[in-house]
Amino acid sequence: MIRRSAPILLLSACFAGGAFVPAASAQDMTFSPAATEECLAESGDRNGCVGQSAELCMEDSPGGYSTMGMNACIRLELEYWDDRLNVAYGELMAQEKTMDAELAADGTQVSSVAEALREMQRAWIPFRDASCAYERARWTNGSGAGPAEASCLMVMTGRQALALEDWMEGL
Repeated sequence: MIRRSAPILLLSACFAGGAFVPAASAQDMTFSPAATEECLAESGDRNGCVGQSAELCMEDSPGGYSTMGMNACIRLELEYWDDRLNVAYGELMAQEKTMDAELAADGTQVSSVAEALREMQRAWIPFRDASCAYERARWTNGSGAGPAEASCLMVMTGRQALALEDWMEGL
């Protein structure tokens, strides 16, 4: 039996109905990050909030549960998380460069925190991409392969964005 994450379980359930739904594209989707942001404000499990807006998009959009509709909704939330990740990374990098400068001014000889952050993020990107390519391969080129890969990218990007935000806030 293949184990799937929660967003992927949703995708599996969507294929079970068998009903034909017209194709959908990103411009046809009803997407807002509000569900994710509300979840983040109220939930103790921030990682569990990743995918909330994509799911609502699928529910609220004509053709949202078609393969193309799921791909569109998931990719719209992926863009949201990618934007958050880039903002958090930029702010955290600036914070770490300041720390490096302060330590250097004090004469403290330590490895660069900013460089460690850069190397961590550079290593994470190919790990995410390979992990999601593996998730796609597990669908053996079936119709769920695209949404499975997109969901994986969304989940991993969202979790990394949250991790960077947590580090920035000292959590």
